[in-house]
Order: sequence, then structure tokens, then C-alpha cells
Amino acid sequence: MKKVAFIFPGQGSQKIGMGKDFFDNNDIAKEMISKASERLGINFEELLFEENEMLSKTEYTQPAILLVSSIANAIFKDKCNIKPEFVLGHSLGEFSALVSAGAIDYLDAIELVHKRGKFMNDACAGAGAGMMALVGLDDEQVEEICENQRKNGLKVWPANYNMDGQLVLAGLKNDLESLIDTFKEAGAKRAIVLDMSVASHCELLESAVENLRPYLDEFLLDTFTVDTISNVTAQAYNTKEEAIDLLSEQLINPVKYKHSILSKESDIDLFIEFGNGIVLKGLNRKITKKATLNVSDMSSLEKTIEALNE
Repeated sequence: MKKVAFIFPGQGSQKIGMGKDFFDNNDIAKEMISKASERLGINFEELLFEENEMLSKTEYTQPAILLVSSIANAIFKDKCNIKPEFVLGHSLGEFSALVSAGAIDYLDAIELVHKRGKFMNDACAGAGAGMMALVGLDDEQVEEICENQRKNGLKVWPANYNMDGQLVLAGLKNDLESLIDTFKEAGAKRAIVLDMSVASHCELLESAVENLRPYLDEFLLDTFTVDTISNVTAQAYNTKEEAIDLLSEQLINPVKYKHSILSKESDIDLFIEFGNGIVLKGLNRKITKKATLNVSDMSSLEKTIEALNE
């Protein structure tokens, strides 16, 4: 049997209609969506399947993405008895990974990330926070520019290490905008301020850490069935105590996605992405030679199971 890792996407993978094929064709999906709606008092059928503005708000985006990823993983587990070598998520996706690892019930996780989204939004409210996508610069170049600009009083930090030549920055939107020419002069092919009002994975979220930590303690379990890879360290952990510390630190530290894939690729034969779209599959093509399969609907589920049985 092939050795696999389960991976889970974060914010940015959301789309109206995600999970609809699972819902229409599988009772597990119907039950999970019904229970999630009851737990949070949110109509997830409307949030996921009907045009609305709520899905773009982080406190709703996060539980929606986690729910769809957890549905995809649950249906896969129901049809295919294969245990991963480890699980890994990108930012929010680390919580989906913990559901898969048995370290938190999916309903508790949905409530937890709903609160996480609120705390992140509250921390950035009125601050003029934002994020920027950068393409074409080395990590070291970006880190040096950000460090120098922080000495000048600007609030800018690397937030997501996605792949070589692609980083996302977080900070104050005006400060990020003021550095567009600086990054382009340094050789950036693209420097685009994103349409976001939250600055993820940077010091602007300090207040969110203190608000989130008690809920991590309340909801997380010491029942890991498999190692989870930390976004903060790119290393494995498997205890509740570690999870509380690492998920708290994750809010104010960059996501080391690229580092995580590279540090663990030798342990497995392939990756399987669970959730809407193929965001991580696309990144992995640029990071590793190991294949990435995906489970985003019933068709891709069957193709992935077929590939595993070859």
C-alpha cells in the first residue's frame, strides 16, 4: 500500500457551491452539514450553496472551509481504509488536519474556527490591516526588506511561505502599498495588495492569541491517531499541550507551508488534498516531485481511490 499524507487548504479556497456534489450524493455530507448548522445556528446549506456575502467574511469562511474539508475526508475514510503517515494543513487547514488526526471533533473545530475568525477580525478592526502577494523574490530578499522597513516604523511581515518565489505579506495596508515600488525595484514580478481587511500570521493578531487560547484548551483532545505538522515549526506534534502552544503561535507567525512539504516529502509516496479546489495541489507541483491527488467532489474521490489501488 502506498504511503500517503493528508493535506488541507486554508482561506482562499472557498467558493459558492463547494461541497454541493458531496451533499447531493452522500448521506455523510448531509448529516455533517445538518449537525454543523444546528451547532452554530448558521444555515450551512445557504452559506455554501447559495449566493451570499457571508462566505467572504472570515468568521464564516473558516468554518465553511473546514466543514467541506472534513466532509471530503470523512467520505474518503468511509470508502478507503488507509491511514496517513501524517496530516498537514495550510493556516486554517491545520485545524482540518487536526480533525482528521482525531485531535478534535469536527463540530468543536467548526465552533473553534468560527471564534478564531471573529477574534482575528476584532484584532484588525479599524487598524487598516491587509495582505500582499509577492511573486519573483527570494525569501531572504523579502525578509531583509521587511526587517529594514520595520526599523523605519512600518508594520510589514512575511506571512505565508507558499513556494519558492511566492510569498504573502501581512501588515498595515498603507505600509504594504507604500512598498510596491521597493519590491518591484528589487526584482518582484508582481506585488499586489489583496482585498482583505485581516492581516493573518503577524503581530497585529496578538489580541486574538489571548482570546483563542482558552478555547483551544477547551476543545482540543489528547487523542492524536497520527502526527500533525505545525505551520510554525514545519515539524510534527501529537499532543494537546503542543497543539495549544503551536496553534496560538500560528496566529502571529508565518505559515511555513513550503518548508513543511520539503521536510516531510521523503516519508511518503504521495499527498492527498481534501477540500474545495486544488490550491495545495497547484503549490505542490512547484515544491515537490511527489504527486498530489485531490478529493473535492465525488468524481475526484473515485479517481483518487482508483489511483491508490493501482
